[in-house]
Amino acid sequence: MRKQVEIYTDGACSGNPGVGGWGVVLFYRGIRKEMSGAEGDTTNNRMELTAMIKGLSALKFACDVTLYSDSAYCVDAFNQGWIYGWQKNGWRTADKSEVRNVDLWQSLLALTGKHNVTFVKVKGHSDNEHNNRCDALARAAIKTFVASSSPKI
Repeated sequence: MRKQVEIYTDGACSGNPGVGGWGVVLFYRGIRKEMSGAEGDTTNNRMELTAMIKGLSALKFACDVTLYSDSAYCVDAFNQGWIYGWQKNGWRTADKSEVRNVDLWQSLLALTGKHNVTFVKVKGHSDNEHNNRCDALARAAIKTFVASSSPKI
């Protein structure tokens, strides 16, 4: 039997593009793990995808994962099957334009192949405490990144 894991993820950006951050809260057998990070010159969608990748990458063995995100962009790509169509069409959308963030989509698709992942859309900036915590982690990572990148006088 596979291990049951819950992962909450969120991405944020200060400017879009701009400095971005991601946050993850992972639950396994009563244990809670929090992770976060930031990048310069990125987008909100890239940070949403990065949060999912970081969360799934933290798993050491194949798991049954429920992954919660407030990003319709990310959740719908799997739940509506868009990602499989993009892959089949050489990473092109229905109108033949190039899929954005293909590098991250490919990484995420590879990770979902290792686990049984159920994607759940949650309402952002609402009453979901774990999504709110992910948002706080992402925003704190942005502040830390900006502070460490600022010239010192």
